[in-house]
Amino acid sequence: MRVYFLLLLVAGAVTYLSTPAARWLARRTHAISAVRDRDVHTIATARLGGLAILAGIVVGVLVASRMPFLADVIDKPEVWGIVGGAVMVALLGWADDVWDLDWMTKLAGQVLATGFMAIMQVQLTTWPIPGQFVIPGSRLSLFVTIVVVVATMNAVNFVDGLDGLAAGTIAIGGSAFFLYTYGLTQQTSPQDYASIASLMIAVLVGACLGFLPHNFHPSHIFMGDSGSMVLGLVLAGATISVTGQINPDQTYAAQAVPAFVPLLLPVAIVILPLLDMILAVVRRLAKGRSPFAPDRMHLHHRMLALGHSHRRAVVILYVWTAVFAFGSAALLIWEVPAVLAGTGVAALAALGLTLGPLRTHGRILDDDVATGAVPLPREAASAPETDAPTSRPASPPTRPGR
Repeated sequence: MRVYFLLLLVAGAVTYLSTPAARWLARRTHAISAVRDRDVHTIATARLGGLAILAGIVVGVLVASRMPFLADVIDKPEVWGIVGGAVMVALLGWADDVWDLDWMTKLAGQVLATGFMAIMQVQLTTWPIPGQFVIPGSRLSLFVTIVVVVATMNAVNFVDGLDGLAAGTIAIGGSAFFLYTYGLTQQTSPQDYASIASLMIAVLVGACLGFLPHNFHPSHIFMGDSGSMVLGLVLAGATISVTGQINPDQTYAAQAVPAFVPLLLPVAIVILPLLDMILAVVRRLAKGRSPFAPDRMHLHHRMLALGHSHRRAVVILYVWTAVFAFGSAALLIWEVPAVLAGTGVAALAALGLTLGPLRTHGRILDDDVATGAVPLPREAASAPETDAPTSRPASPPTRPGR
């Protein structure tokens, strides 16, 4: 555990210290998010924070390669397959942040990165289907791997709409996933606690925590597609690697569904962005629009519409992520009925925070506390909007898009 914690700190420190350099590079390459009507930020903000996240992950893995405890893990091609895929999608995201690539080019790049991972033996061979746990055929296995990795990358990209939301969500969900993978390794390999999944999740969580001080509202830099795709790919890669530790015929005394949890836990981590992505596609297709057409109907937009401040909406979405992620990880220790009961109680508490009086009363996590702005009286703040133009800082003529 201490080794993984050290790697988390290394990844976090590298990401934190390299983020200002990523911000400088974003300004030099004009990777700036201007302000659009559907955005919630009000000033042009640098992107490319994902390059700092990538730096933290890569340096963390390089440090791990010098540790005898992880010698057997580092020698496996899967680790470098995940790192190589992360580098590929980071460069793809950089190009998109600068030149605004079309969706087909981005999809092709994502598939290419996933294909590289598959060549390096990061390939899904099991799925949670009773009676047929092993995926039949290498072609179907490759197809399922591509679908899972690409869907995870785009789900994380969808949730990256509020300051600190994507990084915090993955940090919280990744922490639950790490506890699960570490506990699983203790059960399946009591003589050696080293595993690819625990290594990659530790550096992933560290990179997210290192980036959050720069990205939490009011944000100084966005992670951009170069960050959201890296987070999704590393999470998916760790998921695929941990499925190899599971014997579908093996059950543990305190775990009723041991063969399914490694596949379902990452879904729990990204359940909010995944649900957001599915609803967005259905909503846009129902209106006869492209599934990639932007709108202001994402979950984070709805949270703001409920009356929550920017910061409070993010923290409440953190709570929902923790409910689902830690609830799923608890299946390693407790019986399903007990986990369902506990998760249900936690979900009711999260629902109370979401719909309760906190959204319109009190000053906990109000945005003006962070920005130093003078708060408006409640009557003025709730007054109906007018057609008067809103003054905004001038934005440079750069690519509009977060």
